[in-house]
Amino acid sequence: MKEYLIVDGYNIIGAWPELQELKEENLEYARVRLIELLSVHAALSKRKVILVFDAYQVKHNNGSRETIQGIEVIYTKENVTADMAIERLTAQIPKHQKVFVATSDRLQQETIWGKGAFRISAKELKRELELTEKEHKPHYTPQLYVSNRLEDRIDPEVRKKLEKLSRNN
Repeated sequence: MKEYLIVDGYNIIGAWPELQELKEENLEYARVRLIELLSVHAALSKRKVILVFDAYQVKHNNGSRETIQGIEVIYTKENVTADMAIERLTAQIPKHQKVFVATSDRLQQETIWGKGAFRISAKELKRELELTEKEHKPHYTPQLYVSNRLEDRIDPEVRKKLEKLSRNN
């Protein structure tokens, strides 16, 4: 059975202190960081993750839907809140699928319960992401940083000779 995780983006950004701090600096930074965190979770948990940001107050906005780093990111159109979009998504997913909605919005939680979805608070989502990463950490190794600078990729002996030539000229 496929599992879905639908996330109320701005609700989570507002609830997690580190994302709230990024938001105060630049909202885009907070959105990008949330996408990064959720994409790791999606890959490790094998859940289909849908992240919803509302843009209901943006005039003449038609909304957008794209896949970024393996998760579906939706920006609602003008006059459509994230709550409305989440309710619609929850209703569209077949009943035999397990759907989790991450939000700390109390009214939204009650609405999604009525649609048969499970709710996850912002705090529970954070804990779940941390646990998923911790459980899978022994099974993967992070990619080491590889410099693109030529001087960092040259054999040390060749580098010394080039530096010596450079000093002599």
